[in-house]
Amino acid sequence: MNEALLSLRGVRKTYPDGPGRRAGRKVVLDGIDLDVREHACVVLVGSSGSGKSTLLRVVDLLEDVDDGQVLLDGVDVADPWVDADAVRARLAMVFQQYNLFPHLRVLDNVTLAPRVVHGRSRAAAEESATAMLEKVGLAHKARAYPDQLSGGEQQRAAIARALAGGPELLLLDEVTSALDPELVGEVLDLLTTLRDEGTTMLVATHEMAFARQVADEVVFLHEGRVHERGTPAQVLDDPQRERTREFLRRLR
Repeated sequence: MNEALLSLRGVRKTYPDGPGRRAGRKVVLDGIDLDVREHACVVLVGSSGSGKSTLLRVVDLLEDVDDGQVLLDGVDVADPWVDADAVRARLAMVFQQYNLFPHLRVLDNVTLAPRVVHGRSRAAAEESATAMLEKVGLAHKARAYPDQLSGGEQQRAAIARALAGGPELLLLDEVTSALDPELVGEVLDLLTTLRDEGTTMLVATHEMAFARQVADEVVFLHEGRVHERGTPAQVLDDPQRERTREFLRRLR
């Protein structure tokens, strides 16, 4: 069995629970333990406010932890002495909003990080980006600007941009939540293809059908804790905890 590419151990994150120095702290992540093995897809589910997005931001070093370890290939990247930019170069995160640069054509959006972060030549970056756009079905839109794309096309372009740097781990935060329902399927189909190709993914989603189809492990978060975990069949079809059952009943 593959060793874990990513391991979280006792990760705790709090935010001020109001203005002023006397404000308390709101616990958002409360001792999270989690493993993501190479070539696996781990799907995070839970209600809004359960900690899914914060967990992804902690992994991408966009948020500091108050306690615990974030281990990437066994190295604690949450250590303040670690070069955060070097760590982020090994990861890629796709957000709910597409965050494409509106003044750049799609091809230029996809080649920006390989050229600036990874130091590739323009020719090499464009060759790789063209292949990536072909993979996501957008080769014919390479010269278009983001506002000339549909929402689903913009999100697929954002995923192509994330993949262009060859990340070891792809983080996806509710990437279909901003899409019209008829556009959700094309993005989920792309993620299913990436999973079949062995892309290592940590995904926060409300799409239970997607979780059931592609996840190696489903992790249900509640109030910042791992409340239940297991295969999709275990968690989604035969949950053992009442809170998990309540969450799934609401979705249905």
